[in-house]
Amino acid sequence: MDDDEAILTDRTDFPALDAAPSARPAPVRPLELSIVVPTFKERDSVAELTARFDAALSGIAWEVVFVDDDSPDGTLDVLAALARSDGRVRYIHRIGRRGLSSAVIEGVLSTNAPYVAVMDADLQHDERVLPVMLAQLRSGRADISVGSRHVAGGGIGAWDTGRAKASRLATRAAGLLARAQLSDPMSGFFMVARPAFMSGVRRLSGQGFKILLDLLASTETPLRVVEVPYIFRCRAHGESKLDSLVIWEYGVMLLDKAVGHLLPVRFLMFIAVGGLGVFVHMAVLAALHGSLSFLAAQGAAAVVAMTFNFFVNNMLTYRDRRLQGFWNLARGLLAFYAVCAVGAVANVGIANFLFQAENHAPMAGNWFASGAAGILVGAVWNYAASSVFTWRKG
Repeated sequence: MDDDEAILTDRTDFPALDAAPSARPAPVRPLELSIVVPTFKERDSVAELTARFDAALSGIAWEVVFVDDDSPDGTLDVLAALARSDGRVRYIHRIGRRGLSSAVIEGVLSTNAPYVAVMDADLQHDERVLPVMLAQLRSGRADISVGSRHVAGGGIGAWDTGRAKASRLATRAAGLLARAQLSDPMSGFFMVARPAFMSGVRRLSGQGFKILLDLLASTETPLRVVEVPYIFRCRAHGESKLDSLVIWEYGVMLLDKAVGHLLPVRFLMFIAVGGLGVFVHMAVLAALHGSLSFLAAQGAAAVVAMTFNFFVNNMLTYRDRRLQGFWNLARGLLAFYAVCAVGAVANVGIANFLFQAENHAPMAGNWFASGAAGILVGAVWNYAASSVFTWRKG
């Protein structure tokens, strides 16, 4: 027998195909619970949070999925080290996409666990109540278990008066859409059975930071909800992400759930910003027309208004895709100028065509209707083209 035959026939390095079942490795326990944790600049919290899960979830087959929006502070390095050392840790690195709600959606869709919890990374949610939440869902009595600060045994910790008042107002507004008896619809700490989440996922707006309210308002059949009390902790590391723009995002999400089936909320925001731009245009025109020719003043006003619209849309309308850095902003601004220039031509051309149409045409000779139609066409073009060329999806 030559060497080649020896290589082909010698099977001593391979386990026997008919090995007894008892000789095979013990099966791995099926995953039961996945915890989705959105992160942005949480370098000092993620390792401690993982250790707390390990202590709180003894006897439960769990994993944690961190969804990071390209943190610049080293969070991703910590997550990579955790994932290499612990098979229960996974992370998703998102580039060009931002937003807590969309991060949660991506995290949930990345796992097949029958139960999924959602928590913040800042250690303010109490991981010790996760087993209680899981027991509620296992029993079949509920589709979703919510960590509540406003039921007996819960609390808001050391919140100042202003934040507590803002939370109460937001809770009242949320009650109009929640379709469930819930004391804390603003909670960002909950656990949901996977079928319940999937029943509403295609109707989620993905806007803002309150995914719980979005989910409760998106399912065709109201979800059965239980609340589990917990005490909201003080932040241990980093700084709060709550600011006036987060409040804006919350309002946008409420608007989307109320009228999003009629018109895209992003389009309504784009139109609203355009309306503000009209006032900016007229203010600049009023300031310059005495010292410049009308044509020059009008041109300057148009450039200032377009620049205003670009930066406000970048901050608000396209907050989840916002451009950052000098060169990205410069490229985006030039693209926005080009889009708006084409929109202006379309606006004037359509309006003029309708106004000068044959007498039997509906808008012939009607300057107001023709002008309004031109504005609408220009606005739709600006919105659609800006979404493609200026604020492209990542």
